[in-house]
Amino acid sequence: MNRKVLFLLVSIIFQLFCQTPAISKAYAPDEEINITVYEKINPAIVSIDAQTSDGISAGTGCIVSSNGLILTGSHVVEDSSSVEVTMYNGQVYKAEIVSKMGKNKDLALLKITPKTQLQTIKFGDSQNIKVGQRVLAIGNPFGFSGTLTQGIISRIDYTKNKIQTDAAINPGCSGGPLLNTSGEVIGINQSIYNPDNNISNIGIGFAIPINDAKKFIETTKMFKKQ
Repeated sequence: MNRKVLFLLVSIIFQLFCQTPAISKAYAPDEEINITVYEKINPAIVSIDAQTSDGISAGTGCIVSSNGLILTGSHVVEDSSSVEVTMYNGQVYKAEIVSKMGKNKDLALLKITPKTQLQTIKFGDSQNIKVGQRVLAIGNPFGFSGTLTQGIISRIDYTKNKIQTDAAINPGCSGGPLLNTSGEVIGINQSIYNPDNNISNIGIGFAIPINDAKKFIETTKMFKKQ
């Protein structure tokens, strides 16, 4: 092989190497699941700021209809004079409280008037959940919007009808989704338990089964039609 041919081959190889994009980082299968679920569901999750006589009550909400119906916790908007909803892209809307349930169920529906059709959550079936099942939670803990955490279903309280999880749930996460690994909402995050008066998370959180929320939404829709 003469020098000209060798030089030409080296030049071609060098150009090909320079033009080849860097190989993207490979993710583990469980990481891929987390990333896929988050990217799919986060546009349907909002942060909520309710003005009360004691200050701002912050929480999370799930968009359940493309025209702006939002599911959250009733304690988030309890005794509020006004409610603002911030979308994942930063857009802010004034919200109206459509319906609320009592403390035990702790669910509320809000309504905004969006400029465009909104992405919605996908409902799962809380009747089929199992202890040990991996779950994900999205919320706005302490104002850090769009935060993803993961854990398992630690216990199912059949008496109080609550899902217990060790996925981190903190102040600001109330009303947010508890998700299975298919990206379906199986619960609405409600509260935490710990010795320091529910200030921080120690791995004992509770969610309302999504089947209860589905009944609440349907009942509200039926009532509105009357």
